Amino acid sequence: MDGNTDFSGVSDECTAEYILSNVAEVVERILMFVPTKSLLQIACVCRLWMNCARRVLRVQQKLTWVSASGPSNYDGHALCHSLAEEVENVYLLPKTVLVMVDSDTFSGQDSCYKQKKARKTHHSPDSVEELNKLFPNGCDIMAIATPGVVLTPSGSHSGPPKEFQEGEAGYAIMFPRMEGVDIRPFHFCKRTISESHLEEAGLVNNPDLRVVLLFGYEAYKPGAARFLNQVLEPLARSKALIAGGHVENVFSPERECCGRGSYGVVGLALSGPRIQGASVLLEQDVSSPKAAEATIRRLKAANLPERNTLGFMFACVGRGHNYYNNQRNVEADTFRKVFPNIPLFGFFGNGEIGCDRIVKEDYTLCDTDTDSLQHGYTTVMTLVHLG
Repeated sequence: MDGNTDFSGVSDECTAEYILSNVAEVVERILMFVPTKSLLQIACVCRLWMNCARRVLRVQQKLTWVSASGPSNYDGHALCHSLAEEVENVYLLPKTVLVMVDSDTFSGQDSCYKQKKARKTHHSPDSVEELNKLFPNGCDIMAIATPGVVLTPSGSHSGPPKEFQEGEAGYAIMFPRMEGVDIRPFHFCKRTISESHLEEAGLVNNPDLRVVLLFGYEAYKPGAARFLNQVLEPLARSKALIAGGHVENVFSPERECCGRGSYGVVGLALSGPRIQGASVLLEQDVSSPKAAEATIRRLKAANLPERNTLGFMFACVGRGHNYYNNQRNVEADTFRKVFPNIPLFGFFGNGEIGCDRIVKEDYTLCDTDTDSLQHGYTTVMTLVHLG
């Protein structure tokens, strides 16, 4: 804008109109305070606003999440209702979304156990379709149902995380497109597992691979253990951090390649020089708050930045308050004590995947045996820093 522009005799309304039509710096500053959904609509007004909106979207690289718990007063899961309200107000364009919900009240497309079909569930494939419609076209959504959920309340990195071993609960972590970070979702069943597909997912022959979040389903079926080893063996030889566990159901993406009841794995492969990670294993003998804190404090040795870092807790369904003399929320509270500014998410599942490992720019790690990645009655506590 020309510093000599004379606005004398011009109404305030005309001056504002001129500035909003011509001064990109002012428009861009204003658009920084506009939620992304409204920002995309504003971008259609004129070329200047479109260019300003694009620049704003490029710098909005801070991930966010929506979580919910307790019985919903509406038709549908509490998380679906919260997402419908809060997605309108997020300040990023989601590229990848990780959704976790409790399997008792969200049946999704499948129900792993026949007795669950008799339970009162108000969810169906229609709920899954509505969930997908909340996010932009081209957004990769990975949605999983588990026996229990660990979440941090919406809106605060320092909010107290909660363990839900029963009852309605869920969360959705929204990852924007981030410079130097490549997040690739993957899904393999016995029909699609191959070296070329593993490479396409970034799991093999990928020197930039840093973290793999991996979730198996229908793990009790014959052949499932052998199949899982096919996926874990190349990962065990890599220098990536592997963390996850066995879940009850995967309802997005749709499992078109395999039939109902077939086993498989889904997950996210995180690659890029900016990514760092660390994980520790709370062994079966860790059964007191003091022992849990001593183990979780070992994550401090990684010295990861707290900004733009997520915590993940993948615990056996047999742990939780059952493992700590009916004392609830022990591991989640301990994590917050050690890392008060890092949000924690995760689940209670039917088996855990992971080990003690640190992944940094200058890391050097030994090969890990496949068997040492799979556990029972343990918790895998993980930090993932996205740069």
